[in-house]
Amino acid sequence: MVMDHEKQRARYLAGAEGAPPVPPPGGYRGARRQQVPAAGPSQPAVPGATGTLDAEKKPANALGWIALSASILFALILLFTLIAGGTDVLYGVTMLALQLVVVAVIIAALFSARGRMLGAIALVITILFNVATVGGMSALQTSASGNYEGMKSDEQKHEEAYPAIKGTDPQQTLSQQSLEEVRAQADELFADIRARLTDEFGYTWVQVGDEDLRPERNGYGGESMLVEYTSTGWATNEPVQDYGQKLDVMAEIDEVVLEHGLWNLYSFNDPTNSGIDPSMIAKLYGSDDPQTQDTWEYYTENYPDPLRFYANIYDLSHDEDGGFLATREAQSARTGEPLEGLQLVVIASGVLSEADRAEFEEKLQEYPGFD
Repeated sequence: MVMDHEKQRARYLAGAEGAPPVPPPGGYRGARRQQVPAAGPSQPAVPGATGTLDAEKKPANALGWIALSASILFALILLFTLIAGGTDVLYGVTMLALQLVVVAVIIAALFSARGRMLGAIALVITILFNVATVGGMSALQTSASGNYEGMKSDEQKHEEAYPAIKGTDPQQTLSQQSLEEVRAQADELFADIRARLTDEFGYTWVQVGDEDLRPERNGYGGESMLVEYTSTGWATNEPVQDYGQKLDVMAEIDEVVLEHGLWNLYSFNDPTNSGIDPSMIAKLYGSDDPQTQDTWEYYTENYPDPLRFYANIYDLSHDEDGGFLATREAQSARTGEPLEGLQLVVIASGVLSEADRAEFEEKLQEYPGFD
């Protein structure tokens, strides 16, 4: 019996060097088997226990949805009003009251546990789209376009269409030179001046810029039927730098303008007869001494008619720091005019085209007592 037991142990021990010995028959004294609990009904989860699943999230309440819907609807109202150009409506009492109601609903939703998330979304929408931000955008748009129709009365709209200029007698406009007459006289005046100076000094000429017509404002917020006319200019290709020659050039021009019914030339740059403070003359013309000035500016007109004539001489020989040269180079880049020399131009404000005369007189009938 003992031999059989030893054989059995040898069978277990063979090839298991280093392994712990097998337990004796019947096991070790005092040893117990691990008890596996029998399957039974599951125990209910203990509230707050870490092993339990989170409770299902409850859906947002009606207050949260109301806040979100109200903010979206209010934002859409603001955007549509912006597109329509209703700046006055945006800043009206009604719009401000609506915004206060929306804000109150959002605050209520934020204090509700089930409406807090939707209330936060509504708050973001309201911050982005509110009376202040959208109203500011509308005001900028209105200012840029000049569209204030929603704020104007019928009387103001009527005044805007006034064909003349406030403070100017329309009959004076009708009695003075027309646009076409000013243009014709300017062309004749330029031609005679060019011919006289070419004969006397051998100057050659280049045309400068293009004719410009700008509508005149009527003083009531609209545009009149009158325009400001700026002629095409003329410039010498040769510089005029000698002081004596400058005086001779202006004397020749003075004779021509008198022949064309204008007044004698008047010098803005000469402190002895311009009446302008010498310090201001120095700022405008580079010096208060005509012999060292970089610019001469002479002027005349044919008042009460609207034609105004300018003759300017630009002289780079008196440019001490290069600033005047830089200014002239910038001007030449825009217009193509020579950097220095004599330039001639005519300007006439508040002139009426002959083609518009009949319509002008007809519209004036709608404005008795206006001037």
